[in-house]
Amino acid sequence: MSELFDAKAFLSTCSVHPGVYRMFDTQDELLYVGKAKNLKKRLASYFRQTGLAPKTAALVSKIARIEITITANETEALLLEQTLIKEYRPPYNILLRDDKSYPYVFLSTEDEFPRFSIHRGNKKQKGRYFGPYPSVGAIRESLNLLQKTFKVRQCENSYFKNRTRPCLQHQIKRCKAPCVNLVTHQEYGEDVRRSTLFLEGRNQELTKELTEQMEQAAESLNFEVAAELRDQISLIRRVQDQQSMEGGTGNVDIIAAVVNPGGACVSLMTVRNGRVLGSKNFFPQVSIEEDTQTVLYAFISQYYLGNPDRDFPNELIVNALHDDFPLLIGAIAQKTNHELIISQRVRGTRAKWQQLTLTNATQALTARLTNRLHMAARFEALAEALQLSEVPERLECFDISHSSGEATVASCVVFGQEGAIKSDYRRFNIEGITAGDDYAAMHQALTRRFKRAKEGEGKLPDMLLIDGGKGQLSMAQQVMEELQLNLTLLGVAKGVTRKPGLETLYLNDAEHEFTLPTHSPALHLIQQIRDESHRFAITGHRNRRDKARRTSKLEGIAGVGAKRRRDLLKHFGGLQEISRASLDEIAKVSGISRKLAEQIYDALHSH
Repeated sequence: MSELFDAKAFLSTCSVHPGVYRMFDTQDELLYVGKAKNLKKRLASYFRQTGLAPKTAALVSKIARIEITITANETEALLLEQTLIKEYRPPYNILLRDDKSYPYVFLSTEDEFPRFSIHRGNKKQKGRYFGPYPSVGAIRESLNLLQKTFKVRQCENSYFKNRTRPCLQHQIKRCKAPCVNLVTHQEYGEDVRRSTLFLEGRNQELTKELTEQMEQAAESLNFEVAAELRDQISLIRRVQDQQSMEGGTGNVDIIAAVVNPGGACVSLMTVRNGRVLGSKNFFPQVSIEEDTQTVLYAFISQYYLGNPDRDFPNELIVNALHDDFPLLIGAIAQKTNHELIISQRVRGTRAKWQQLTLTNATQALTARLTNRLHMAARFEALAEALQLSEVPERLECFDISHSSGEATVASCVVFGQEGAIKSDYRRFNIEGITAGDDYAAMHQALTRRFKRAKEGEGKLPDMLLIDGGKGQLSMAQQVMEELQLNLTLLGVAKGVTRKPGLETLYLNDAEHEFTLPTHSPALHLIQQIRDESHRFAITGHRNRRDKARRTSKLEGIAGVGAKRRRDLLKHFGGLQEISRASLDEIAKVSGISRKLAEQIYDALHSH
């Protein structure tokens, strides 16, 4: 609890009404903005003796004063909260960094020969706006297709008015050169109308219309026009084929959040008139312990309430629900007069949109975490956090996995400043130890790995991470002493609650115990490597266990081939009955001698 702030005195006079609270530090810098249905109850939760998340504990330790604003209801509190977050961007709030308005396709209907262009910002200019598109790249893709298909101009008016001869776009058949009157107003207007149908997502209607005109041109023996119409239909159908998510209806935004150690990604897919316009990824500033629901709620609140000019869909499809979504829907309706539905359980095309958006978020976050520059910065942060004289270039992490001692496997994963070095990953099948003895398993795996390295086989790491507490770290120290190796050791022990962000770290020995802030890039790197080691160990263990369970005990007995195994199973009806059989009963099976029966009996009763 903060020694700078008298929480008891503050809470004794705190209101129980809805409102917004603002927390400040000793420098009078705003730390955090929050809203509450009951201010006193919500603020009291920050000052309880136990159970605070690391991020919350760090926040509370810096509080010097708290200001509150009472509102008429919780909806007004939410609206005020988002206004303050957008204006002051407090460091302990989840922040949406990229809040630029989305671009539109603009059609200059006031011009004699209208043009298509990219527009962002206020819609002051007279004309039609199509979108919004999630990115300028998505708009350029659509405009490029329109140029190829309908040849409507996209040049600036200043360029258009000063032409005396057709430009390169006309020569490569991407414009009909209205600047020098090579096309009639009627024909150009028809091209603009068809382009509009395409941008409105009315592709089936457009295709049907073009097909009828193509057939009429062919019947009139106007094959040149028919061929041009055929090419337009082909391009539109190609877009429909590429647009695998085509077939839905309505205006929908699909939002998926993924939270991993080291960061979070929110992917937004935009659908207008049933047509997917594209997607965009956001990487909000979050702490390790934030969950998917919290990140989604923070993103949606800031994205839709933070910009009054935002183009609102009729429905949001999300990959997780938050308890305050009904409140958020009410706040959006109050501020924008727009009714919004938030859905998670969807079917058909909407389910495909949802899964695709989630896949995009997962891949984008993975790519960001494995980015070379991002990874190198984490290595530097690790060296700084551990006060190392040099930035490590190679980290190895060991983990043990088994099921109640069965099929024990140790994993070794390797990371460099460019990311995971999967060619150097290793698994060790652990044998000859007491079932479930993780310490012995760790000793065996480390000995096998570093004995080879000392003999010149493979590289030595700059730092060895051990997934476990003091016992596993002591075992690693013992192996290093036995092999006379001098490696930096880092033990990573899960906290009491086993939640990310609560790990206890040990540098070289159990006496040097410490923790890192949840927002530390060094901790994010440690967790990423630890989680990868855990995943690799579990995969190896499951493969080994499943293989063992699929293998018959009879297969390892000398002299018992496929035919004799078949005869034994046919005679007794199964392996369990063979195991129960006496020596004399096994010897009665055709083709099984007394000596071989003894071998089979001993093999089945050796454990």
